[in-house]
Amino acid sequence: MSRRLAREIAFQTIFQHDIGKNEPEPTLTNLAEENGLNQKDTQFARNLVMGTIAKLEELDQAIAECLHNWQLQRLAAVDRNILRLCAYELLFCPEIPVAVAINEALELSKAFSSDESTKFLNGILDKLAHHSVHRGGDN
Repeated sequence: MSRRLAREIAFQTIFQHDIGKNEPEPTLTNLAEENGLNQKDTQFARNLVMGTIAKLEELDQAIAECLHNWQLQRLAAVDRNILRLCAYELLFCPEIPVAVAINEALELSKAFSSDESTKFLNGILDKLAHHSVHRGGDN
């Protein structure tokens, strides 16, 4: 459960960085403290946040390749940032199984978005996972 909470905090931090242009480190630290996240899981969340932000352009390009008749910037901010977080895990975290990354993203969608969004995201993430394998990714 603590890794799930770490992902939730990572998502909230990435979302606030995207929408409010908040600095990620103080946002992450505050959310981790408010939620009683331990140091190990806080570091896991930090790695997800900093990695996602560092690779944002590459992640957005990979996601855009999986969107048909949609533009990434026109997606709901919640959905866009769930996609970014999961794309980072799929493309740059080979130690995290594909099924785990996708399942956790769908759990975030259930908590923060709608049932329709969850189905939509599942399709996009499945395509992204498939493309990452064919690009030479370890997933």
